[in-house]
Amino acid sequence: METRDSMLLRMRPEIPSAKITPNMSADECFQNKTLRPVAKLQNDLLLAAFRNYTAKHKNVFYDLTIEKRLDYIENAIHKDMKFRNSLKGIIIGQFTLEEFNSYIQNSSALNKRMMDIVKERLKSNIQLLEYDFA
Repeated sequence: METRDSMLLRMRPEIPSAKITPNMSADECFQNKTLRPVAKLQNDLLLAAFRNYTAKHKNVFYDLTIEKRLDYIENAIHKDMKFRNSLKGIIIGQFTLEEFNSYIQNSSALNKRMMDIVKERLKSNIQLLEYDFA
């Protein structure tokens, strides 16, 4: 029978630009080997979570200019700890046990990298966050 870890790894998309080189730090390797593929895999769920967040905040997001929407995404992730923790759970829930053990060794630095990746993923998909799509 296939293990949870092997199924998780098999489901992840490959990211050709996420190279791992010998001179990279452990955090950078974790980012490219784990965080980026998991964020890409979870993209639709991250967008759905953000749409839900905006709905709970009276859909103000949809009345903003593009520039203000980008700021809104930034502020939502940095200032709303409940939302931030929810996003972290969406990513961490896709870790293998080995990855989780690596993560807990340096969770503060990896959380920053994780949220930066999630933030950029939401910003790069801003056209999918139009009210018509929500």
